[in-house]
Amino acid sequence: MSNEPPTPGPPPEDDPFRKRPQEPPQPPEGGAPPPPPPGGEGPYGGGPYGGPPGGGPPGGGPYGGGPYGGGPYGGGPYGGGPYGGTDPLGGMPPLADTGKRVLARVVDWLVIAVPLGLLGIPFGVYSRVNDETGDLGDVWTSGGGGGQWVFQLVSIAAYVVYDTLMTTKRNGQTLGKRMTGLRVAMLNDGSTPPTSAALTRALVLWVPTLICCACLWPLLLLVLILVDKPYRQGLHDKAARTVVVSAA
Repeated sequence: MSNEPPTPGPPPEDDPFRKRPQEPPQPPEGGAPPPPPPGGEGPYGGGPYGGPPGGGPPGGGPYGGGPYGGGPYGGGPYGGGPYGGTDPLGGMPPLADTGKRVLARVVDWLVIAVPLGLLGIPFGVYSRVNDETGDLGDVWTSGGGGGQWVFQLVSIAAYVVYDTLMTTKRNGQTLGKRMTGLRVAMLNDGSTPPTSAALTRALVLWVPTLICCACLWPLLLLVLILVDKPYRQGLHDKAARTVVVSAA
């Protein structure tokens, strides 16, 4: 897990958010091609319209730089970075506000938690609550018959499937992210995450939370989002190589 972008690759053809390469300007009929800029050795001065001699760094896009003209939006991942430019965020949609990310996560949690709370009644997950003290420490403990483990598996499946399907089928937006105007995007090209990346992200996000670390794990993810530079990635984003940006 690192801030290094994944190997660039073409995004899905039907993805409305993917960055498409720009066509080179065509010289007028019967006229001379545009003069080359100073320096460079490509057909019109490196890369082919400027850049280092020979057309830009190896592995760059058709016009120099990353997969679509320097990263997905110009430069390294989303502009700049290791393949050219100085601003690694240049050309990318604005990074999501941390407060909006927290709000979106709370909304998504409630979307699943409320139906699960009703579903838990026949599983007996509340039967061990101490009526005298109001202690909810045993709320996940079944009254018997292994109901606790069945309910826990159902809960994990519900959160993971919800997050995966909404991210892949709704242009990177769960209900919470749609409400707050955010979306999940692949770091290397800005496209909607494929199923494999969305599933990885959901597993890292929800499984530790639901199995053992209901308070600690979300707090750890939030701290990493706050301190991570430059893309504000939590561990779930790093595992899936995604980033959360504004959908506007």
